[in-house]
Amino acid sequence: MKVSRFLCVVFLVHICGTSYALADPTNLPVRETPIPRTTSGVPHIQIDVEPVPALSEALLEKVSELPGVEIRQTVVSLPGALGFWITEDTALARPEVIVGGREFAHLHPDGSLHASLSPTLAKKAAEKGWAVSHPWADQRPGWGGFVMIFTPKNTDELDVVFELVEASYEFVTGLRASSD
Repeated sequence: MKVSRFLCVVFLVHICGTSYALADPTNLPVRETPIPRTTSGVPHIQIDVEPVPALSEALLEKVSELPGVEIRQTVVSLPGALGFWITEDTALARPEVIVGGREFAHLHPDGSLHASLSPTLAKKAAEKGWAVSHPWADQRPGWGGFVMIFTPKNTDELDVVFELVEASYEFVTGLRASSD
């Protein structure tokens, strides 16, 4: 009986761990710094926002540690933007949400980024002041969660932005971003 109980707990932990990669974070805090204005067309950029280079570097470092992710020049954004690429040996659960190649997100020179989130999380991120829908989000199947995530202004905001990038990775691949 104890072995059966143990196996049941192991099974539930496994199932919960697997389903997490497909679930949206529910405790997204409200962004406390001002929400930037953005252009309404393409290129979709923030207006009058100063980048924080140290935070952009820290974000790139964290993203480069995601399994099966490489930082490359973007194939879909402005010059100077860096793409977050999923390697060929990593399966894609939702290839239709990727804008170009295997680039699931990209970081702009101003520290903002575009990413593919689940439509539910994209809506929540916008409501909480972290993101805004891309102008083309409703013009292509699968792009309902394509958003601009605003430039983080401090390390607390950087942590939330990275969690959104992890959620994007998990949404696109169906895999957990970390083993934590």
